[in-house]
Amino acid sequence: MRDADVIVVGAGPTGTALAAELRLAGAGVVVLERLTRRTGESRGLGFTTRTMEIFDQRGLLPRFGDIETSTTGHFGGLPVDFTVLDGAGQAARAVPQSVTEDCLEDWAVGLGADIRRGHDVLAVREDGTGVEVDVRGPGGTVTLGARWLVGCDGGRSAVRKAAGFDFPGTAASIEMFLADIRGVELAPRMTGENLPGGMVMVGPLPGGITRIIVCERGTPPRRREVPPEFGEIAAAWERLTGESIAHAEPVWVSAFGDATRQVTEYRRGRVLLAGDAAHIHLPAGGQGMNTGIQDAVNLGWKLGSVAAGRAPESLLDTYHDERHPVGRRLLMNTRAQGLLMLGGPEVQPLRDVFRELIGFEEVARHLAAMVSGQEIRYDVGHGSHPLLGRRMPHLELVGAGHKTSSTELLRAGRGLLLDLADNPRLRRRAAAWASRVDIVTAEPHGVPPASALGGTTAVLVRPDGHVAWAAPGSHHDLPTALERWFGPN
Repeated sequence: MRDADVIVVGAGPTGTALAAELRLAGAGVVVLERLTRRTGESRGLGFTTRTMEIFDQRGLLPRFGDIETSTTGHFGGLPVDFTVLDGAGQAARAVPQSVTEDCLEDWAVGLGADIRRGHDVLAVREDGTGVEVDVRGPGGTVTLGARWLVGCDGGRSAVRKAAGFDFPGTAASIEMFLADIRGVELAPRMTGENLPGGMVMVGPLPGGITRIIVCERGTPPRRREVPPEFGEIAAAWERLTGESIAHAEPVWVSAFGDATRQVTEYRRGRVLLAGDAAHIHLPAGGQGMNTGIQDAVNLGWKLGSVAAGRAPESLLDTYHDERHPVGRRLLMNTRAQGLLMLGGPEVQPLRDVFRELIGFEEVARHLAAMVSGQEIRYDVGHGSHPLLGRRMPHLELVGAGHKTSSTELLRAGRGLLLDLADNPRLRRRAAAWASRVDIVTAEPHGVPPASALGGTTAVLVRPDGHVAWAAPGSHHDLPTALERWFGPN
């Protein structure tokens, strides 16, 4: 007996994004969440450029209302101008994670995902054909069955532990405090300020709320079961800055560290991991939530295709192959940023060198692409076309008498074969995959993205927006690429 094709554990941004992507692919989904209701806390604030593009391709951006955007970011507290990225969109600022969770959950539920709150995973068993999960819920302990299980349940993932994933890395060496407060005016310190005893950050949030982050050097990390008292945070703030914020009203407070770990494999049989369940790190630059959402978008269409029998299980191997290196680089850059932001006076020469290097456009472009997700390029097969493995840029199109765009054509979460040269033979060769891939003939409208489309006659775009084949320039022929990514005809 199976309760769903896929059970997803965790209803945070990663879990709900995955549930929605699975529903777009036609898979039945049950989402189990330990908490009875959302906390309203907002660890993540805003989206990177890459996540903005992903939300746009699914038509989600209007759900967030008016989004404040920015073309600036930082690396280790050192400002970086993101306009150096060719054709890059802007990043979203000051969107609380609670708003993101609301929007993604509404999207998933609207597509038919079954989200069950107050359900705590106790045990996981796999028999080669499916997975059973023992769950303690409002009605007692029950066993649920599915063909696949995905842990999106955070850094202390019950799924990861129950399924026996290896999770190597380094333990926390510091403790940092985060607090959203009201009733106090503080000068902004958006990229952090190094002080003799540590580091502080200050940023304004909507609704008259101010976010502060406090790190005292030499403070040993503690494994806390409950959040710290605000008085502890206020005392640390005063020791570092000389300012009293004891009179402020705390909205919510938290403590976190710089533990850095990544599972050795993102899939073990019929159990997979995504987001913080697969990788934890210092939250530098808000990359964690964004990377988790991108994990979900990479996995969702693949697992949905496999669960529906349209593609072989081997397609799931590409999830680890593509996303594990992304997670590894995430851990590398957040550790480097931690040294720059949190190190003492001995690190100042390194900060000075980095500040000088960021003045060179090539270095700024490299760092901006790293922390925004723009550098990601998957191995989709050999070829010389510059778009292979990269995300399809937004392209305005005219076809069949109306205007559209490459972004709009990805709304339904299906594959896309874009014929830019009105080639009937190309379309005939792809016709056998028409139930899985939209075949669209169109031509660019306006000015296409520089250097990306010069001479391109056709592109095959995966549901996650990455180019799997392009002509001319791919060494594999079109049917081979279609079969690899969308299953046999």
